[in-house]
Amino acid sequence: MTLLGKGHTKRGAPHICYHSSNYFLNAPYDIMNVTYSVLDLAVVTEGQTHADAIRCSRQLAKEVEQMGYTRFWMAEHHNMENIASSATSLLLGHIAVATDTIRVGSGGVMLPNHSPLIIAEQFGTLATIYPDRIDLGLGRAPGTDQATAQAIRPDRMQQVRQFPRNVKQLQQYFSTDNSTSAVRAIPGEGTEVPIWILGSSTDSAHLAAAMGLPYAFASHFAPQQLHAALEVYRDNFQPSEQLEAPYVMPCVNVVAADTDEQAEWLSTSLKQMFMGVVTGDRRPMPAPVDDMSDVWTPREKMAVEQMLTYSFIGGPNTISEQLSDFLDQTGADEIMIASYIYDQTQRMRSHRLVADIMSS
Repeated sequence: MTLLGKGHTKRGAPHICYHSSNYFLNAPYDIMNVTYSVLDLAVVTEGQTHADAIRCSRQLAKEVEQMGYTRFWMAEHHNMENIASSATSLLLGHIAVATDTIRVGSGGVMLPNHSPLIIAEQFGTLATIYPDRIDLGLGRAPGTDQATAQAIRPDRMQQVRQFPRNVKQLQQYFSTDNSTSAVRAIPGEGTEVPIWILGSSTDSAHLAAAMGLPYAFASHFAPQQLHAALEVYRDNFQPSEQLEAPYVMPCVNVVAADTDEQAEWLSTSLKQMFMGVVTGDRRPMPAPVDDMSDVWTPREKMAVEQMLTYSFIGGPNTISEQLSDFLDQTGADEIMIASYIYDQTQRMRSHRLVADIMSS
């Protein structure tokens, strides 16, 4: 990513413009030009409490800040025994107070679950306390099962259809122009919190392009439409006050270790966790096993491996080759790393190895 610097919108509010230099110049891909970030869900492992998982997330954020990661995002999920990130904005404040420079944000907030005004107030408050460090990634999926989605908001499906309008309403609440409106976000007004569109299909790509917003793609669990969505986004992008050129950030799973064999063993926790997604058994993430054939059926294996298409597992040389190939194929401006590893020390080691690869 090339940071063009802070400028001013037509309304005089500060903003940041990004330029996707590698993609538009068709230059040979240089991994060192790619910004790297972290997606975290406060995953609960076997034997942990929810408080333990949150402490581990906070510790990880402090460590990856020192490693040179740009963002630490957390995702909204509900009614899942193995994920403790349901109150996303509260956790982001917990992360932001423990760090100094890393950007903290949502990957994402599921906007149809919420009133745009409440999200503007929550993230506007965060941006007021931690200026120039807060991101707001927005998705429209429920982040849970249908029964829980109904409990969160009975009119949720109507709000899904209103998603583009509600994104624009959020932008209005964050702007200085809203100072004369009858309904205002205080704190929040004038903070111009950067908004991202999250998605896993071409529908989200069309919206991000039309609104001129940066685009984060959930290729770490929904790989099918990645390349089609990036093409739609870039081909249809309309410059905006927030962003002058397309900016894409796909998310991938990475399990890095000192050797390929160790990484493969560690990755069995990731595979078991995603098997729980397939079967609906969302128990805490289990410890690694020596042989996955004792754990899953052939059909479950096929489903999990399809979801984990963009999962990079191995020692430093293997991970370097895999990430370089992926970045070359996608022309990504930034890559977001999700590392589901049972042991916290090994998880931080994985992120260290990725940071070394991306910066060397």
